[in-house]
Amino acid sequence: MKVVLPDRSELELPDGATGLDAARAIGPKLAEQAVLVRSNGRVQDLRLPLEDGQPVQILTTRDKDDPDALAVLRHSSAHLLAEAVRRLYPGVKIAIGPPIETGFYYDFEFPEPIREEDLPRIEEEIDRELAEGREWRREEVSPAEAKQRFLEENEPYKVELVDTAEGPISFYTQGDFTDLCRGPHLQNSKPIKAVKLTSLAGAYWRGDEHNKQLTRIYGTAFYSKEDLDAYLAKIEDARRRDHRRLGPELDLFHFEEVSPGSALWHPKGMVIWNALEDLRREENARRGYLEVKTPLVWDVELWKRSGHWDNYRENIFQIPYGETLYALKPMNCPGHMLLFNSKLRSYRELPLRFAEAAVLHRDEPTGSLHGLLRARQFSQDDAHVFCTEELVQDEIDAMFDYLGYLYDRLGVRDLAHAELSTRPDKRLGTDADWDHTERILRAAIDRMGMRYRVAEGEGAFYGPKIDFFMDDALGRPWQMGTIQLDGQQPARLGCTYMGSDNREHMPYLIHRALFGTLERFIGILIEHYGGAFPFWIAPVQVRVIPVGADHRVAAEQLRDELAEYRVEVDDRDETVGRRIRDAELEKIPYVIVYGDKESDESLAVRQRGGEQANLPLARLREELATL
Repeated sequence: MKVVLPDRSELELPDGATGLDAARAIGPKLAEQAVLVRSNGRVQDLRLPLEDGQPVQILTTRDKDDPDALAVLRHSSAHLLAEAVRRLYPGVKIAIGPPIETGFYYDFEFPEPIREEDLPRIEEEIDRELAEGREWRREEVSPAEAKQRFLEENEPYKVELVDTAEGPISFYTQGDFTDLCRGPHLQNSKPIKAVKLTSLAGAYWRGDEHNKQLTRIYGTAFYSKEDLDAYLAKIEDARRRDHRRLGPELDLFHFEEVSPGSALWHPKGMVIWNALEDLRREENARRGYLEVKTPLVWDVELWKRSGHWDNYRENIFQIPYGETLYALKPMNCPGHMLLFNSKLRSYRELPLRFAEAAVLHRDEPTGSLHGLLRARQFSQDDAHVFCTEELVQDEIDAMFDYLGYLYDRLGVRDLAHAELSTRPDKRLGTDADWDHTERILRAAIDRMGMRYRVAEGEGAFYGPKIDFFMDDALGRPWQMGTIQLDGQQPARLGCTYMGSDNREHMPYLIHRALFGTLERFIGILIEHYGGAFPFWIAPVQVRVIPVGADHRVAAEQLRDELAEYRVEVDDRDETVGRRIRDAELEKIPYVIVYGDKESDESLAVRQRGGEQANLPLARLREELATL
């Protein structure tokens, strides 16, 4: 048999050869460092046989930044964690332990609760395993053998996994610990140079809140101690920037258990909200969008007609009322199509651009909620553009221009990356329809020159889409805006216009949101800026601190003279130093200390970050006007 290497050369191997055999054939050093086989974008354990003609890439310890190479290291580290826990806590029941983007976790049912303070003890046991050395051995067994083993070991979660498993049953063993696992795993523990257990959490078995709650131990692992140190520094910075922490600290918003997934916005938070809303409205008006408003509650028959009921039902909040079933709207598109249908439309009216920043609701699982970044109630800067086929390209190009303007205005263009999502298995329309709409979106994003990846099969059920992502403080991507090209729903809801030929035609519908949801966008802004917002959206732009009671009147007069800005006077009975420190913690862009020596001709101005200067009021005004 032959396999194809990354340089397109062929490597001849005996039939049944494994990835490790391929590595040995290339060279002993490669075989020693090999951790994984990647083939056609998929990963494969080194121990598994290769197929004739299979393209293979051998990942090694030198690929320490490759996500797949990191994942196999972390998967093996998760098994070390399970071995350590079983040694330290007799009677523990073991569930699942996969690698994740930032490390790994493992779920356990402990005989007695454990605390964060217990993690260092478990880490020490993992370090002992690493010092002893571990090798992973893979074997395939029958479902009956696997089930019998776990029944004898009194591991009910493993028994359930065997009962619901599809395909071959495989075990991996290291030390005296054997786990049910598909792999892949390292050859041995030598590449694992740094392991850190990071936190505890509760997790329902299989994510179902009706099941038993288990204890989840999170950790991470790296090929070098330096990489771990850099990651922990990043974690600490992310903790300081976490919008869930800064939001309450900066008096922007908070959450209550009586309404999970729905933020309570404070006055200072609404300053940021309204700044984005004002920007949205001004730009919408300038770019020809018409503001509309549609109901919050609709009969579910509308969602059945649009296709959402069959494709999105699990995310829709339902409201039984008498003999009718209603639903809170999760999106605006069907309502906007009914607006379009409210009168006979002519081709001369197109493009018709409806915009609505409506409150929407989606039934997200409790465990997936994440502050402002994943919520059940949110406001989307939604718009729907009805146009002829000939106008689609120009409209999408204009949306990219609008998006670029917003990202530049808010200083986040460098955070953005995109994803082109193509036809899903469950969809409306013909392959020819999808060929056409996918081709239009691909050409549009290529013209814009934005970095993007293709997400095969991830499109909406009615059309392909371009989603725009930004990373949070930990580098996790979150979807923000979207542009979706729909040639299906208008037909389902009877949207037509009279063409120049005096015949009815179906319009194309472009769904677009540029901020995405205001909540999520603000959450990303908080983490990106660490709460130190650009001057124009800062909740408090200037704070005046009178040195003593005799200076309060002058401080208030200065506030009034700067009335076009958001200015506060902090005249609390605290020391000047304490009030300056509080302003720094609140990340106020400008602080003016007003004492005996201050006047309109000489103000003691402190900028955020510590820069100080004495400026006349006129000069300060000039400076603020440029921000």
